[in-house]
Amino acid sequence: MALTANSSIGDWLADPAGGELIRGLLAQSGASADSLTPVLGLPLQQLVVMSQGAMPQSVVDDLVRAANGGVIPEDAAPQGWTEQVTPGRFAGKTVIVTGAASGIGKATASRIAREGGRVIACDIAADKLDALSAELPGIVTVAGDLTQQDAIDRVVAAAGDRIDGLANVAGINDDFSPAGETPDAVWDRVIAINLTAPFKLMRAVLPLMEAAGRGSVLNVSSEAGLRGNASGNAYTASKHGIIGVTKSAAFMYGPKGIRVNSVAPGGVATGIPMPPHMSEYGSGRLAPFQQAIPTVATAEHLAASITFLLSDDAVNINGAILASDGGWSVQ
Repeated sequence: MALTANSSIGDWLADPAGGELIRGLLAQSGASADSLTPVLGLPLQQLVVMSQGAMPQSVVDDLVRAANGGVIPEDAAPQGWTEQVTPGRFAGKTVIVTGAASGIGKATASRIAREGGRVIACDIAADKLDALSAELPGIVTVAGDLTQQDAIDRVVAAAGDRIDGLANVAGINDDFSPAGETPDAVWDRVIAINLTAPFKLMRAVLPLMEAAGRGSVLNVSSEAGLRGNASGNAYTASKHGIIGVTKSAAFMYGPKGIRVNSVAPGGVATGIPMPPHMSEYGSGRLAPFQQAIPTVATAEHLAASITFLLSDDAVNINGAILASDGGWSVQ
């Protein structure tokens, strides 16, 4: 079978010619094939996303040509997991998605729109929202900083009188610092974006859901919300916090017909950059545990988990924290 951009990284490494090409590419940056162990099940194409701009599409195209005698063959049947859209699952529903301009948020907004939902796509990156709007005609975009009340007010106004769902996806990384090193600026920004903003947006939409007697909220937590050795102090606190917010709201509003759940991702190949200055001690302390990640997911993998809990398919699920982490949380 011909190797293509959609062939898994594992298949490339297992192929004599493909393996030599991948190892040669890695050697140029001083890396080895061992560094790809968590992503063996992902398609080669995902390296473009994971590289955070360091690897252009042309590199993947050149690898495919080199493995196939100078041509790019047509893909055969899809390999591995493929997204299965459920037509009409969100038909007639208005759903707010934050962090919608990239990564998990973009994949979530895209899937909801393709499943018939009216999407209010929010992000601080106005230019990326414009690009998303071009990809998905019909979505409503709201650019703004959700740590500011005026941005939350504009999101709710754009949604209108009916809000069926809220996916709080937006978030940022911290600098892996332990508590004794965490600067005020890192703590304040991470808590504001990862915890306070989703709480305030949830607080804003709950009265509308309560009046309608129905609604679904999905807050994205993290593997760092389940353990203490997945990230730094501020990020870990923010993700533990959003789980607490989720469980409290699920308890309070479940009797009113509103479900509140959370997805806790593990490693995800979104290409979202880390802060420029990382804690040396924190990075070193976390490294062995992060290297134990069994697999790295794509944004579309997470969107599948998120849209399930957000949709009516999860009608009997409230207050759940779904670890969508490839099994990392059971280690």
